[in-house]
Amino acid sequence: MNDKDLQSLVEKISFESFEKPFRHKACFNARLRSTGGRYMLSSHHIEINKKYYEQLGLEELIGIIKHELCHYHLHLEGKGYEHRDQDFRMLMNKVEAPRFCSVLPDRPKTNKSKKVLVYVCKECGQTYQRKRMVDTKKYVCGKCKGKLVFNKELTLD
Repeated sequence: MNDKDLQSLVEKISFESFEKPFRHKACFNARLRSTGGRYMLSSHHIEINKKYYEQLGLEELIGIIKHELCHYHLHLEGKGYEHRDQDFRMLMNKVEAPRFCSVLPDRPKTNKSKKVLVYVCKECGQTYQRKRMVDTKKYVCGKCKGKLVFNKELTLD
């Protein structure tokens, strides 16, 4: 499927499910990573993540298009088009659009190991664990006002 096929599919779904025309541009966007699609408020275009179509099929693509068309039509009508709005939720139920996309099978896990920086006071031995670097010239121990020195970096799983 290419952008031309996607454009005609979006126009068809808009007319059949919403009984309204889709008068803007729909295209695939290869830069989308964590979402199935997005509706652009300023240009009224719809961008779709092609990986969802390639890996999960036409049914998933149709669901994503319906979801984005809910944003599109409500925004143009001046109604509540955001996820939290009642107009949006009612229209989603009416056209049977999914609230969320399915998870892609090849999507990498986001459980990255976290680094922790350990600082120690030279005077009293108090340890401090921080996620961000501390300027040891500017900050001192909160317990005794002694000089802080970098000790080690830990990685937590």
